[in-house]
Amino acid sequence: MSFIIIFTLSLIPVQIYSETVQYTSKDLGIENTLLTPLGAQRSGNQDNSIPPWTGGITKCPKNYKQGDHHPFPFPEDQKLFTITSDNFHKYKDKLTDGTIALLKKYPKTFFMQVYPTHRTASMPKWVYEAVMDNAKQARLVENGSGIKNARISCPFPVPGNGMEAIWNHLVSFRGICCKKIVVQAAPTQFGDYTLMRMEEIGWMHYSIRDQSIQEIDNNNIYAYFLQKISSPPRLAGSGLLIHEYLNQFRDQRKAWTYQPGFRRVIRSPLVGYEYPGTASDGLRTVDDWNMFNGAIDKYTWKLLGKKEIFVPYNCYTLHSDKIKYRDILTKYHINQKLVRYERHRVWVVEATLKDFQKHLYLRRLFYLDEDSWFCLAAEMYDRNNKLWRVALSHTINYYDVPVLWSTVDVFHDLPGMRYLAGNLNNEEKMLDFTIKLNKKNFTTQMLRNSGVR
Repeated sequence: MSFIIIFTLSLIPVQIYSETVQYTSKDLGIENTLLTPLGAQRSGNQDNSIPPWTGGITKCPKNYKQGDHHPFPFPEDQKLFTITSDNFHKYKDKLTDGTIALLKKYPKTFFMQVYPTHRTASMPKWVYEAVMDNAKQARLVENGSGIKNARISCPFPVPGNGMEAIWNHLVSFRGICCKKIVVQAAPTQFGDYTLMRMEEIGWMHYSIRDQSIQEIDNNNIYAYFLQKISSPPRLAGSGLLIHEYLNQFRDQRKAWTYQPGFRRVIRSPLVGYEYPGTASDGLRTVDDWNMFNGAIDKYTWKLLGKKEIFVPYNCYTLHSDKIKYRDILTKYHINQKLVRYERHRVWVVEATLKDFQKHLYLRRLFYLDEDSWFCLAAEMYDRNNKLWRVALSHTINYYDVPVLWSTVDVFHDLPGMRYLAGNLNNEEKMLDFTIKLNKKNFTTQMLRNSGVR
């Protein structure tokens, strides 16, 4: 059976790293298997509300050109129904505790518009080939604080426990190099906000195509990340540099900050775990970024199984450059008229704080997309085991790579009736996955230089 596209636009091939992303399941030797290359269930569900996976998006719409905000690939779709505070009980078995809490908290304004499901997640052929190799040889080391014998993407496409599942999310393929300008805002209860603009570059060193297992083990590098704040003026010039590792026991995360007022780079061992996120107004922790990142050692991880739920997915309307930040950033939560929800299968992973460990969150739940291992939603519980924060990642397929990644991340603080929206780029240049980066771009000198106003 061939991978086929499940929409009817005219299509053109996509070029990535000098090769055309066109392939079939036969190319991968998996045409008769029940699972996708990432370990997802290939078939749909019983009522066909979730279709079979047929390869995701492997070509771009004809009206797309490099550098565009990605056009919506399903213009004929019609909304199926809307979930509100009045009717959510009808759909309760397909909702998370977090979305139910939001429906109850904001009964007049929070709702979920549900559309047909499209399993658009896709990655280059060579990523799939690496993942299938990983399935045969990858393993956890240092009591789960590291991985070994894996390369490029998910180490454990068929996970046996919660640690393996969360590692799939942590190192899932997100391209190799990326440059982006993103905006973050934390509206008050009155709806007021200040836009914070950040310039970021990232080099996912682990995902270099021709890197050997031995090279990966010797370097132990997962990724490099450099961030500079360009506005508002009071924060402009502040910067952050991170070196992230695969074996977190052997090499703990290295982080440096630059503050223009001090005019020097400072090593910052606190940039991790429960430390407040960059200019987040205390609405998320560092390890909330990307729904979860960093060391996993403070928690006990349990794989609860798979579940069908309504999640933000294919949020191309929210991604569009035809809308402004003021259209998105409404009081209490982002504008739900712009959010698309679909029914998808997710792996559910529970993290429970270990005895004698310290963190703001006693317990966390993560909902990992079966087709990409990207975390679509997370719920964080306080030290009294009461639901405190709800995070939702609004994803699209960046089909010029291709890769499924967030276009907007939202962190809701339920008691404070506030939220933090990050990764916004509607009024900015599109993410650049073609940029070439190397280790010289991620030195403390580069951090210092990037902070000069």
